[in-house]
Amino acid sequence: MIQIDNTLVSLDVIEKMFVCNLFRCRGMCCVHGESGAPLEGEEADILTKLLPVIRPYLRPEGLAAIDEQGTSMIDSDGDLVTPLIQNRECAYTVIENGIYKCGIEKAYYGRKIAFRKPVSCHLYPVRIRKYEAYDAVNFEYWSHCNLAVEKGEETGTPVYVFLKDALIRKYGRKWFGKLVTAAHKYIKTKQLK
Repeated sequence: MIQIDNTLVSLDVIEKMFVCNLFRCRGMCCVHGESGAPLEGEEADILTKLLPVIRPYLRPEGLAAIDEQGTSMIDSDGDLVTPLIQNRECAYTVIENGIYKCGIEKAYYGRKIAFRKPVSCHLYPVRIRKYEAYDAVNFEYWSHCNLAVEKGEETGTPVYVFLKDALIRKYGRKWFGKLVTAAHKYIKTKQLK
């Protein structure tokens, strides 16, 4: 682990390679899991406010799940998450050419809203676990991302580089600059051994 301010960053975030391969994995990160995408408190309020604008981008079954469960919900672990369609994919997913994508992000790219999508989705495959004194920033490996790992290895793109925009969104440019410096120092030290 590398400590940066009030975060502990897993070495996997620096060492592992990753580039999303959406056309091959078909957006399975929006489908697999035991509950919806983790939300930060203010994101639940944002989704409630934005729902009228997002509605036209969503599938009927997603809208039905949101109407039944709400724009956000508490899962069995007590975490704030997005609702699911029949305990499967996120209620905010859309399907285009057999690929699961985010309806919120479609509204964002359509310049209808300024909120891109929940930060946990933007950060995927990094997951953040909050503790009292720090955040643990970890690479969460799922087998459906094998192709993304392969593509990352082909291009030589570490997880933190692939997620630059998302990490800056979460922790800021100054924090990301510290991460880059720490990563370069760590890799250089590792190469000298």
